[in-house]
Amino acid sequence: MKTNQPIIIKKVNKGGHKHHGGSWKVAFADFAIAMMAFFMVMWLANSATPQQKHYIAGHFKDPGGALIGPGGADSALIPLEAPKGEKEKESKDLPSAPQGDVLQQAAELEKQRLQILANRLNKMVEENSAFQDIKEQIHVDIVPEGVRVQIFDEENRPMFLGGQAQVQPFARLILQKFATVIAKVPNKVSVTGHTDGIPYAGRPNYTNWELSTDRANAARRQLVAGGLPVDQIAKVEGLADSLLLDQRDPNNPINRRINIIVLKKSASDAIEQSALATELQDIADEVNKELPDN
Repeated sequence: MKTNQPIIIKKVNKGGHKHHGGSWKVAFADFAIAMMAFFMVMWLANSATPQQKHYIAGHFKDPGGALIGPGGADSALIPLEAPKGEKEKESKDLPSAPQGDVLQQAAELEKQRLQILANRLNKMVEENSAFQDIKEQIHVDIVPEGVRVQIFDEENRPMFLGGQAQVQPFARLILQKFATVIAKVPNKVSVTGHTDGIPYAGRPNYTNWELSTDRANAARRQLVAGGLPVDQIAKVEGLADSLLLDQRDPNNPINRRINIIVLKKSASDAIEQSALATELQDIADEVNKELPDN
């Protein structure tokens, strides 16, 4: 008996499998690295001493801790102090540090340096032919503030034109020659102008104070022209006739002079402190002027 059931034909494709991609390789690589790290940690943990294990554990408990103590280096591993015997030996080998002698030694070295400077300046005056006719107007000596160079007027050879601050050629030569030597030391320099006792009557509101200050500043310019660094000059001032060399004869030309002092450090420090105090006082005065009266 025949049936009318349909005939089903099943076809099997025996071709190659589809490509599944390479993501599994990445996962396997991560797994391999993790296993390698795990076995490395196990090996290190097995080879570490109990003391090292203790400090490793302390690091994970307090990773931000101090360098000494849990999470940091052990004082037994990094000695902070030498054993007593070694410490005593080192203290015997090393010379004891000077306590109060450092400043004294520095002052002594500075004194020697300034003495050498004074000797060089005197030697230049005595041996340089350019000073042959004018050396009587120059005096170099040591004073408490440092090395002082005094340049005096003579009756027939003044350093400046009468009543003016224009430097004469011979004085310009002296100042510039001295500048080349003074510039070789680091000490600060002060420049002071002095006049005689004759009142200045050249123009209104201009006295020996202004004249002596202008002459000191003119001398400063010649020192700078001779090679003295600008920042090596600590002070420029005029004292008029307040410090006469010849008290018995205020009109003596020797009273008209320029003083240059190569300052000791203590003297230059005192000048800086005085200038700072004056500046602060000026600021305080300005503030007081702006404040309203109660």
